[in-house]
Amino acid sequence: MIQKNSSSLLIILLLIISSCVSSPPEKPDNICEIFNEKRGWYKAAIQSEKKWKLPPYVLMAFIHQESSFQANIRPERTTLLGVIPWRRPSSSVGYSQALKTTWQDYQDETGNSWASRSNFSDSADFVGWYASKGFYQGFSATDARSLYLAYHEGYAGFKKRTYTKKAWLIKVADRVQARSNMYQKQYWSCAQELKKKRFFFF
Repeated sequence: MIQKNSSSLLIILLLIISSCVSSPPEKPDNICEIFNEKRGWYKAAIQSEKKWKLPPYVLMAFIHQESSFQANIRPERTTLLGVIPWRRPSSSVGYSQALKTTWQDYQDETGNSWASRSNFSDSADFVGWYASKGFYQGFSATDARSLYLAYHEGYAGFKKRTYTKKAWLIKVADRVQARSNMYQKQYWSCAQELKKKRFFFF
C-alpha cells in the first residue's frame, strides 16, 4: 500500500514538474502576441526591467536567439568517429543558454540558489543581471548588438574585441539587434494595453 501511494505521489510530482515547463509561444515573431499568450513571461520581463534596467524587447530578442523560447534545449552532441553520440560542446542549457559556471556566479551573487535554467522567470532575471554589468561600463540598454557580443564573449572578451575574428557571431549579433528593433516597435504599440492587464498577476 505504501509503495502504491509512493508511486502515485511520484507520478503526480512528475506531472506538476512537466506542467511548469512552458512550451514555445505560437507567434514568436510578435512580442505583443507572446506576452498576451504568456502572461507569466510578461511579468518576468517587467520584473527584470525594474530590477536590472534591461528593456523587455532586448531581453526577448536575446532569449529568442539563444533558445527559440525552448525551456530545456541543449547544444547538440558531437559525434565520435562520425557516428557515436559524444560530449556536448558546452554546458549551456535552457532559455538563456547560460553556461553552468556563469549560472553559478549568478546564483552566488544574487542569492537565487534555487534558480533553474529551464524556468523562464529565472532565465529572464539572469539575462538582465548579466546585461546590467555592461551598463556600468557604458553599454546602452538598447544596444542589443554590443550586449549580445558581450553576452557571448564575456565583457573581457568584448573589450579585447575577440568577436572581430568571428564573422558568424557578428552576423548573429546583427540579427539580435534587428529582432530587438522589431520587438521594440511592436512593444510600444501594445505596452499600455499589457500594463492594464498586469494587475491580474501582481
